[in-house]
Formats: sequence, structure tokens, C-alpha cells
Amino acid sequence: MDEIETGYEALVRRIGEMDAEKKRLTDEVAGRRADLLAKMGAMAAPLIGQIGMNLLKKGKQDTKGEIFNAEYYREKMIILGKTDPVPYRPDDAQKKVIDQYCTLSERGEFFEVMYSSDGQIVDSYACPLSPTDAVEIYGDEAMLMLYRALREYLAGEEETVAALGRTLELIGEKNEG
Repeated sequence: MDEIETGYEALVRRIGEMDAEKKRLTDEVAGRRADLLAKMGAMAAPLIGQIGMNLLKKGKQDTKGEIFNAEYYREKMIILGKTDPVPYRPDDAQKKVIDQYCTLSERGEFFEVMYSSDGQIVDSYACPLSPTDAVEIYGDEAMLMLYRALREYLAGEEETVAALGRTLELIGEKNEG
């Protein structure tokens, strides 16, 4: 066997070892997805007040479907996923769930917000959700959406900072001229 053949066999063997290690690490990461989501949520929590929104808690609906007399949750949240709704809400089995979302609050807590409507009143129930349950119900989409929300917020902030810099340059040019 010559040097080239020996090197090639070593390369093939190393690729096999890397494939085995990749599978082992992939399985380990998959088993710890809830830990990853929890850590991502805790790290993002301080930003939710800036990037999140106040979700509708309850409101009346007019004949055109517009909401009035709206009440909102105090804490801002971001939506991380949507799933097929459960048939009825846990707080009131008489209320059918029409939409069901995974959210992250300003305190870094995950919630499942379930909306119901009787045609006149839209209201919701926010049920605390563990990171494990969030991953089981919403899958990896929750992590992906959290990452995307932060990335989009950063892009917007970069654009704002650049625009402010250009504005100051323009003001400086006018003052000098």
C-alpha cells in the first residue's frame, strides 16, 4: 500500500468517526432542546419589553369583527409558535379554543395563550408552559421564532443607528456650510 492509499483510508476512517460523533452529539442536543429553549428565553427576557407586544386579553367584537373595549395583558410578550387548538380551554370547558399560541413574557416565562370567541366577546386564557411542554407542543419552531425575533430586532436597530448617524452627518454639514 502506498502513501496515498494509506492517507485516503485514514481520511475515510476519520469521516466515519466524525459521522458517529455528529450522531451522538445530535442525539444529545435533541434530548436537551427544552434546556436550550429555557436558556434562550432567559437570555431574551430583558429585551421582550422592547420587542414584544401587549396581547389581547379580552375585548368586545362588533359586527364587522373589529375589537373594542379591549383589555390587554400587562406584560409584553412575543409569539413563538402556533398549533392546532385544543378543543376547550382548561379554565372553562364551555369555551372552545379558536387560536392557541406559545409566547415568551418579559419575565422570561413561557405561556400558552388560548383565544375563544362567542361572536360578541373575544377572550383568552394564558396558561404557564414549561420549556419542555413548549418543545413537545410547538417543536423547534419556538426556538427558531425566538432567534428570528431577536435577529430582526437587531437588524432594525442597526438601520436606526445608521439613519441617526447619517442624520447627524447631514446636520453637521449644514452647520459647517
